[in-house]
Amino acid sequence: MSVEDQMLEELFHMDDGLTEKQKKILAAAIESFAEKGYAATSTSEIAKKAGVAEGTIFRHYKTKQELLLSIVSPIMAKFIAPFVIKDLNKVLNQEHENFEDFLKAMIENRAEFLKNNLLLFRILIQEIPFQPKLKEQFKEHVATKVFDRLKQIVEHYQAKGKIVEIPPYSVIRFVASSIFGYLLARYLFMPEADWNDEAEINLTVHMIMHGLAGACHAPDFVEK
Repeated sequence: MSVEDQMLEELFHMDDGLTEKQKKILAAAIESFAEKGYAATSTSEIAKKAGVAEGTIFRHYKTKQELLLSIVSPIMAKFIAPFVIKDLNKVLNQEHENFEDFLKAMIENRAEFLKNNLLLFRILIQEIPFQPKLKEQFKEHVATKVFDRLKQIVEHYQAKGKIVEIPPYSVIRFVASSIFGYLLARYLFMPEADWNDEAEINLTVHMIMHGLAGACHAPDFVEK
């Protein structure tokens, strides 16, 4: 089974009530949205690729936006928040004694997720800035649920003296931008480059820790 087929199986498994036509529509929409973007993709194009009449799409999804939401929403609800919860439990169980071990595990976990869900992730990155409903759902599933758990992780390692005592939000922003900068370059922007994944992950962790370790106290200009 190909990576794309595995991705579709995971998406379809989230809703066992999908008809065969709906599955074909979703598969065609994912491919088209990822390739051309939401705005440049027509429902007639999706229908042709799915082998159904255009009216069939609107019998299942009232608008093209509803079709987009039916694809992206489960990803945020089913994958992103549970991932952070799972790794928070690892930290609290002291499976990752050091912050760098946690970072490496998190990067490897997200890299595997991206390889299995690349088209869906491409749609998510492309459309969130332009879709208010997706922004709202992102805030619901990530900004509110996930941020609080990441804050606990940061405070856990700060209490152990492993990383600098600056506002947790600043730590999360720095770590997230470093990790996703690597993942975006690796899997979306330059996948054809000659990557040494192990070396790149270790280097990313090293650069994050170089900025967060050290004396483990905030500079004078940072308000706690």
